[in-house]
Amino acid sequence: DELVSREDLEELHKLNVMFKFDLVLNHLSAGSPQFQDLLKNGDKSIYKNFFIDWNEFWQSHGEMSPEGHVIPNEEYLQKLFMRKPGLPILKVRFPDGSERPYWNTFYQEIVYHEITAHDLLQALGIEELTYDDAENIAATVNDVLNAKRDITEIDLGDLNHHKDYIVSVVEQNRKYLGQMDLNAQSQEVWDFYDETLRKLREHGGKLVRLDAFAYLHKEPGEHNFFNIPGTWEYLGRLQQIADNYGLTLLPEIHCEYGSGLHEEVAGRGFPIYDFFFPGLVINALDRGTNRHLLKWIREIREKNIRTINMLGCHDGIPVLDLRGKIIDGVKKDGLLSEAEIAKVIDEVMDRGGRVKNLYGPDGKKIAYYQINAAFFSALGEDERKLRLARAIQMFMPGIPQVWYCLLYTSPSPRDCNEYRVCRLLLE
Repeated sequence: DELVSREDLEELHKLNVMFKFDLVLNHLSAGSPQFQDLLKNGDKSIYKNFFIDWNEFWQSHGEMSPEGHVIPNEEYLQKLFMRKPGLPILKVRFPDGSERPYWNTFYQEIVYHEITAHDLLQALGIEELTYDDAENIAATVNDVLNAKRDITEIDLGDLNHHKDYIVSVVEQNRKYLGQMDLNAQSQEVWDFYDETLRKLREHGGKLVRLDAFAYLHKEPGEHNFFNIPGTWEYLGRLQQIADNYGLTLLPEIHCEYGSGLHEEVAGRGFPIYDFFFPGLVINALDRGTNRHLLKWIREIREKNIRTINMLGCHDGIPVLDLRGKIIDGVKKDGLLSEAEIAKVIDEVMDRGGRVKNLYGPDGKKIAYYQINAAFFSALGEDERKLRLARAIQMFMPGIPQVWYCLLYTSPSPRDCNEYRVCRLLLE
């Protein structure tokens, strides 16, 4: 209400300017009420099945490791599509002190807050510990935490008999950052999707981008990225909910052009998020050639592919998407060659970008993924290129997406060339 009125929404609707919101289907913040309830109530939490207990999922398809988590059988492990090094798990401490591994495909971090003598005295009681002892223990513990060492290996000398209690106090102060995978086999999760889609519609949304939806369907022995037919079944179920609220769903496909997944999604009646466009524009402007961009435009028209195109988004500059792929021994060409993609990556990195990669089960890099950079930076902060890129976008087939963050790149947005260009072209 501080930023927009109902009248503003109506005026934008008259101008045919639509709001596109994101619904992150695969995961939910570790700070969410659902996950926090799980931390507080453990096995008694109403959200115990809201997230995926890794050991329960793999219990019949692997062996328990000394660290307390199941390692999937080799034939299953090698098929897993990884987004980070190591197994996609986060160890969650339950109120009873047990550690449970939960599925965590993306980002995770465990943060320990420093403890004080007061914390220890309050937990152990003054008769168990003197204030001087508590201060010494707190200093030792905090040194271990700041060095990011394993707290269970701490040596308290003559006070080692208090170690279990000390570790318990530290663990109770544990905080989690990250994104916990949702259990799509739980009805509570689908009720959550329904509630969220309704809220997005009430806030003026028309388009809803389904973030990371391809990771949602999980099954032992599958890649757990765009499992077939499970992913299509989930999409159909989501479409029924969206239809109830008059929403258009936009599945996000972060995958090689050569895989043809974008055509499969488009063939089922969904618009696609044009992750190919930003890299093609950078290549066109830096190389001085329209050849690859025109090829993609012709394909969009000939195959009647509905697109939402963008130059900047939360995912930076996609590059994996431009690649070809070998399918059943047959090489499917990409929109750019490997050498041309490498050139785009190198140039954007020289301009301050950073590459984000994909990893295999052994933690080794298997492919580049995207470049983290604002689009203006990716163009070398060349305002002429930016104006031309934005003009190309506005006249591309499909619906142009203007990421709102790009309109606030200076203290006074109306003095920003990016803002002026977008405003003029939209009008």
